[in-house]
Amino acid sequence: MNLINKILIVIITIVVFYAIFLIYSDLNLVKDRLGEFKIEFLPHILTLVVLSWFVAFYRWVLLLKQSNIKIPILQNFFIFMSGYALSIVPGKVGELIKSQILKTKFNVPRTKTASIIVIEQIYNLIGLVIVSCIGLGLIIIFQIEFFEVTSFVIMGATIVLIFILILIKSKTAFEKVFHKFSKFKFISKYELSYEESYEVIKKSLNGKLLIFSTFLSAAFWIIESVVVYFVLLAFNVDILEFTTIIATYTSSIILGVASFLPMGIGVTEGSLAGFFALKGVDISLALTIVIFIRIFTRWIGVGLGFILLKIIGGFSIESEKEN
Repeated sequence: MNLINKILIVIITIVVFYAIFLIYSDLNLVKDRLGEFKIEFLPHILTLVVLSWFVAFYRWVLLLKQSNIKIPILQNFFIFMSGYALSIVPGKVGELIKSQILKTKFNVPRTKTASIIVIEQIYNLIGLVIVSCIGLGLIIIFQIEFFEVTSFVIMGATIVLIFILILIKSKTAFEKVFHKFSKFKFISKYELSYEESYEVIKKSLNGKLLIFSTFLSAAFWIIESVVVYFVLLAFNVDILEFTTIIATYTSSIILGVASFLPMGIGVTEGSLAGFFALKGVDISLALTIVIFIRIFTRWIGVGLGFILLKIIGGFSIESEKEN
């Protein structure tokens, strides 16, 4: 089965899920809710969405620079955004398409770039944990009501992050995990080198790069949380504190990541909608808001990613590799 067919299957599955999601919430009610959206918030939301892309892109540039990889800025942005297109692949392994494009177009070794893509995901988790902990900390300090499950989710993500960082510090443990994951068919195609991968990952988690990349990762999740806040305001929902939104949104993302489903589909939406409903938001409105949040924070990026992937010839590159 080629790449395009796999993507189509995932997209059809996701469309069916959203259809069920909408039917459950009553299509007529959803239609009425759509009319409540305050269009004046749209420019602010879209500006923040684009800003989040550039924050993540700047981190990508810094990580490439650490490995002495220099790509023309526009082409580099196209390649970076093409990874968004395949973020619908479970576990985000689809983002490895960036590694293949860099190899084909600029002869950059996949052993370097595949490791950088892994580092991106580690930094995503670092930023996610930091921002969620900040949100939870502020909730506790200001004694804002919240659900205990949020703290357990954040605690679990923190433990996983600590385990990953300890794993990277231990070369022996890293080697064992590396060889185990290298057996997976999708990853084995990238012919990764243990020694080179370890060095790239270790260097990318040290010094100034660690500080800058952590800051950018945290900034990315804060920006997305502001997008969520504005979407709520656009639907006249102002009963939630921003600190509560930070903790619950990031917790929903963590649950989605832990599910290993494409973009956490179903798990992220369900947990976030459930939280809104428990906070007093009508269930039909909560489901509508969650769909809008996901469109702005994920699906616009996926759509643009597909366009740019097509422009740079990413589909043909992957097809040739499979053949």
